[in-house]
Amino acid sequence: MNPQEIYFDQWIKIGIEKGWCGPAVCYTHDGLPLSSKEEEELWEQDPCIHIIRLYQDIDDKKEVEENHSPSLWRM
Repeated sequence: MNPQEIYFDQWIKIGIEKGWCGPAVCYTHDGLPLSSKEEEELWEQDPCIHIIRLYQDIDDKKEVEENHSPSLWRM
């Protein structure tokens, strides 16, 4: 498989199968995918939970970047 010709759905499937990531979930409806330890820390400390935003299209990307500055300066 040529890495330059891989589609996103193939790429994310590889990540899920290798155990590098979980499936895309909706924070609003599904909540954060946390372990019980992380959930406990959420209320007791200030854990850092890494999120990767999936964009529907280039316009979605631009709108998010205009509204959320860390999406730009963390690149």
